[in-house]
Amino acid sequence: MESTNWTTVEEFVLLGFGISQHKRLLLLIFFTILYVLTLAENITIIILVLLDIHLGQLPMYILLSNFSWLEMCYVSTTVPRMLFDLAVPGGIISFNECFIQFYIFFSLGSSECLFLSTMALDRFLAICCPLYYLHIMSHNFCYALVAFCWLLGFLWYIVPAVLISQLSFCGSNVIDHFLCDTGPILSLACPPLGNGPILSQILVSGLVIGNMLFVVLSYSTVIITLIKSPSQGSCRKAFSTVSFHLIVVSLFYGSVAGMYLIPGGESQLGVYLIPGGESQFGVTKAVTLFYTAVTPFLNPLIYCLRNNQVKEAMGRLLRRKVRQRWNKE
Repeated sequence: MESTNWTTVEEFVLLGFGISQHKRLLLLIFFTILYVLTLAENITIIILVLLDIHLGQLPMYILLSNFSWLEMCYVSTTVPRMLFDLAVPGGIISFNECFIQFYIFFSLGSSECLFLSTMALDRFLAICCPLYYLHIMSHNFCYALVAFCWLLGFLWYIVPAVLISQLSFCGSNVIDHFLCDTGPILSLACPPLGNGPILSQILVSGLVIGNMLFVVLSYSTVIITLIKSPSQGSCRKAFSTVSFHLIVVSLFYGSVAGMYLIPGGESQLGVYLIPGGESQFGVTKAVTLFYTAVTPFLNPLIYCLRNNQVKEAMGRLLRRKVRQRWNKE
């Protein structure tokens, strides 16, 4: 961590959004409300799956409850710190805290890619192979998939995170972002950068592209199967479910691909070093804000907004609570 002028970087300054106090206050109020609602939505889904015997037996909702838990962790990795920096601009974050956030942020993002693929696999088996669905998607296999998503997600990014954390940092310690992300961190590092940035780009690109192709292939097969289905009623119901899944996938991969795959995106060091690159900071922060704070709020609504099973489970839970309260009185 020693720089060329023999100083040691022990902390960074998160520059945040660089906006006026009035706008910071509006953002603080808006994203505080959004964060609370996001936690409430995902907690509700987890409670429903845990307490409702019908939902708790279905692989789709076992996966969805874990996805909700992941979303809560994901949004809590960045948003509380962002809210603090909106309230107190120019917040200081220690070197270790920055790289812990950096590693957890990418690990949860990797797990989210894997969970989206797993849920696509679940819908593929349920619609394209209905006779074998319950046999293949047994509880043991479902929980094995869940464990695989969590474990691989947190193992995937260990090496590049360690390599990047070992870089030397020169000059300014100001990170022009509201979180510790690859591009802003690398822009402060002293050359030579070594293999960390290249390995990071390869792993992110491989994970995102591989899972995105799998999801596209799975849902394409599902849609073709539904179009050929002779049962129009069940076809419409299944297509409605799949369409909401596709919205979630599109929101996530659309923003992530724009940031980490397209040349000149967030993870490309050139954006931070080329003349005039500063003009892209606003777009970078806006897109990052969208997939770190907005999509975790939208995902539970999209998955459950028109889901009759979730509505019925909510009704059963509320009726049970009313009966319990009535009996006590």
